[in-house]
Amino acid sequence: AEVMADENVASRGGAGPEEQERAPGQEAAPREHPNLSKRQMKKLRKQQKWEEERELRKQKRKDRKQQRRLQRQRQAKEEEEEQEANGGRKRPRREAAPSSLRLVVDCSFDDLMLMKDVRKLHKQIQRCYAINRRAAHPVQFYVTSLGGQLKQSMDEKDKGWVNWKDMSFRAEHYSQLVAKEELVYLTSDSPNLLQQLDLHKVYVIGGLVDHNHHKGLTFQRAEEGGIQHAQLPLSTFVRMNSRKVLAVNHVFEIILEYLEKGSWEEAFFSILPQRKGAVAVAAAPPGGGGDSTPEAEPILHPPEQRP
Repeated sequence: AEVMADENVASRGGAGPEEQERAPGQEAAPREHPNLSKRQMKKLRKQQKWEEERELRKQKRKDRKQQRRLQRQRQAKEEEEEQEANGGRKRPRREAAPSSLRLVVDCSFDDLMLMKDVRKLHKQIQRCYAINRRAAHPVQFYVTSLGGQLKQSMDEKDKGWVNWKDMSFRAEHYSQLVAKEELVYLTSDSPNLLQQLDLHKVYVIGGLVDHNHHKGLTFQRAEEGGIQHAQLPLSTFVRMNSRKVLAVNHVFEIILEYLEKGSWEEAFFSILPQRKGAVAVAAAPPGGGGDSTPEAEPILHPPEQRP
């Protein structure tokens, strides 16, 4: 009788020593994996939980997609209602007045950059294109010396670049496309201060992402080519807690902003990223041009419209 009683207790799932010692709330290890370590068991339970919640995640994605679709439908309906309220006319957009100013991104530094930096340059050019398309005074935009890693990145990551409008991609060096006397290379190492833009000039921005590995290279190239050079009048209006070398898209955007507002100061503080720690120079004069700093000579003439 005692033997039968013991068997009945075992058949009813009596707790063994290991189960009795387990703390309340602690999960039991799967019996089919008795030899796994604690780390392996933790990883296994995490994987099991991931599999169990697969359908839940799928449903959440479908819900988010549905919400985005409904939001687009509401936005389209609101636009239709606004159009009807305006007498069937579409909401007027800001009129663009194209500028005759020519801006070139010089991409002849391809062999000096790692692919990760070339991809950063690619993104900066994308930004320039997008900003120029929305600008009040879009410029004539050129990318020269296109080839090598940059073209490879564009072909792989952005195949639609061949259809970009209102800009020109050229494999040739800019010096083969523009007369030397029309060129001005924008480089922060130049001793010349750019006070105002000359619409008869072609301004070149160095397409180099180098993290300070090739310091002064754009200035050196301009000097070797006998090309006029200048720096933006940053120090006249802005004091920064970092070096004054700007990304390609920042230089591009600052020039577009200047064309719209006619003020370097407004252009700088509208575009410069916060990480640069830009603060206004207390002694900076109001207006767009300003006085030159002792170490920089002012160059170029006030902008003139072509006939």
